[in-house]
Amino acid sequence: APAGFRFTCYYYRGAYYKAFWADPPNCAVGEPRQTFLGERYFPLVMQNIHRYFFYAAGVVLLFLWVDAFKALKFEDGYGVGVGTLVLFANAALLSLYSLSCHSFRHLIGGNLNVFSKCPTRFMLWSKATALNEHHMLWAWVSLFGVALADLYIFLLARGVITDVRLI
Repeated sequence: APAGFRFTCYYYRGAYYKAFWADPPNCAVGEPRQTFLGERYFPLVMQNIHRYFFYAAGVVLLFLWVDAFKALKFEDGYGVGVGTLVLFANAALLSLYSLSCHSFRHLIGGNLNVFSKCPTRFMLWSKATALNEHHMLWAWVSLFGVALADLYIFLLARGVITDVRLI
């Protein structure tokens, strides 16, 4: 689910469309084909399942938050270690990436023609829109955050490092 969510993300699409298909080739250069087929045919039609990957990735994100809160419990009580901070940072960055997604904006503000009829949804949609303006930042920061969190947990599991308890 998380890989499908990232692979079908509109931000990443722009990067790999240009890298793999040279599309668009450049701003001032014409298209290499006579007709534009869009995302109606295989394999690009698979991009249309992005919102479903968003829902599935949301379930995974909930588990990451649960794990972060479980990391507050130590054998001798509650506390905070470096690993706890790593897990919370990972969940927070992934949440910012997910909540800045256009699929989230559609979920909270879609199918609504007049925002004044639902001011709460408009307020949530406005906040998501503000996050969406920095979607590229959240995409990259969360991607590296996942890698670093996985590396930290891998090194802990292998016994290469020990988790330092702060509180």
